[in-house]
Amino acid sequence: MTNTKQNPVLDRQTAFLVVDDFEPMRKVTASQLRSLGANNIQTANNGAEALRMLQSKRVDIVLSDWNMPVMTGLELLKAVRADKKLEHLPFIMITAEAERYRIEEAIACGVDDLLVKPYTGICLAERVEKALARQTPLSRSAAPARAALKILHAPPDDQLQPGQSADPAFPAEPPRPTILVVDDTADNLLLLSHLFNDAYRVRIAHTGEKALHICQSDDPPDLVLLDIMMPGMDGFEVARRMREHPASESIPVIFVTAMTGENERHRGMELGAVDFVTKPVDPDSLKLRVRNFMRYVELHKQLQANYDNMLELARLREQVENITRHDMKGPLAGVIGLVQTMAYDNTLNSEQINQLRMVEDTALQVLDMINLSSELFKIETGRFSLEARPVKIGDILKRIVEIAQTTFAEKHLIIAFDAEVPAGAPMPQAMGDATFCYSVFQNLVKNACEAAPENSLVSVTLQATNPLAISIQNTGAVPAEIRERFFGKFVTHGKPGGTGLGAYSAKLLTEAQNGSIALEVSDPGNSTTITVTLPLNNAGR
Repeated sequence: MTNTKQNPVLDRQTAFLVVDDFEPMRKVTASQLRSLGANNIQTANNGAEALRMLQSKRVDIVLSDWNMPVMTGLELLKAVRADKKLEHLPFIMITAEAERYRIEEAIACGVDDLLVKPYTGICLAERVEKALARQTPLSRSAAPARAALKILHAPPDDQLQPGQSADPAFPAEPPRPTILVVDDTADNLLLLSHLFNDAYRVRIAHTGEKALHICQSDDPPDLVLLDIMMPGMDGFEVARRMREHPASESIPVIFVTAMTGENERHRGMELGAVDFVTKPVDPDSLKLRVRNFMRYVELHKQLQANYDNMLELARLREQVENITRHDMKGPLAGVIGLVQTMAYDNTLNSEQINQLRMVEDTALQVLDMINLSSELFKIETGRFSLEARPVKIGDILKRIVEIAQTTFAEKHLIIAFDAEVPAGAPMPQAMGDATFCYSVFQNLVKNACEAAPENSLVSVTLQATNPLAISIQNTGAVPAEIRERFFGKFVTHGKPGGTGLGAYSAKLLTEAQNGSIALEVSDPGNSTTITVTLPLNNAGR
């Protein structure tokens, strides 16, 4: 078991929530956390119970199994990330999942770490420390210091474990896989250990109690060759108790026994045995079987490394998105505002104003690309959090209409903006994200102008209602075959090279601002109207 003196890594005040439908697993995980120094541990037997506890009790980190009845770990993760009070809560998923698309889904939903079964107390401690540390991210200058500390605190050469390197920058070759041979007869232990010690690291245990202690330690074996008939704790009991501990529950067991009855074989299979070998042992046959299972073991070990790499890539992408969102969108919005101010300068001639409008149009297109590439992904995966601010929606609509008039000049369209505001009342403001509003209405007005026939009218109307209503109407009815899926992803019609993301992104960006969007088609009038509603900024009225 984990040595508490060597691993006092967890704050006693940190509140843990362990979620697992299997009671022995909950108890064992809680025991592991206590041995690592934790004191405040709560447990739940499914995701629904865990969610109720999260809404009423303080929890600092969640450790959840994946497959559970009532509410799975993934469903719990989604519910946590959708709750504004819980969205930043560290969440570690414990799993034996091997399907890549499911792991990708968990990562997309915001899991902090994935702990692959079987795992040891040391591995658990490392994952918990990392998840809690991400709540206060390291500064860039701290990263080199942390690397230096790793080197300074590396163990001296005479304390290294087999295969361990003193320099973390140059890791040693991984240690050989370990086989645990369990038998109460010394001759059998000697025979089997000599059979495998050339290719594997072999450990021996002459009692079930000792075997269980090794299997549930921080250095468990990769495969167990287990005798059944032993005094005290027999092989069946060893296997049963192995399945109740995270460090040993997934270790393959091959029963090596003189018992050949069908009842014994059936009982062994129920306890998770992967094979039965009959005594006296055929050495060549046993070596082949062990080699085959070791291939499985290596593949299973690789899962944790693969998931770690997937998580690291996802975090890198998120960091790039943060740079895009904060380091690019802010200055870009400032450029747009500056250009708009300059365009109203009476001292500029028409050519200079047209050039400024081209700069503005280009900047708006770049802004739309940023929203499509970074924000839509967060919205689609339920990880977007709106920071609503007052938006001068009237100014945005007027500017988009002016740009569209220039862009579609060759079609001789009449593109009109009208604000239905009571006389003497100020222009209403929305509550949302100004950059989202630019993207939404730029796409919708552009689509309307592209669909409208030459010499026709495209009208943009702002109604000072609560919520605000903005309608874009054009001549030409949306084809019947795409009306039901008009706001779907990649839906396009009659536009060579079209991405089919305009209406889809408009819908998601609108709903992300707590608004709504609707399509109305009039076949008799041959017209299409899209109406967007956005929350009204009551403070700005």
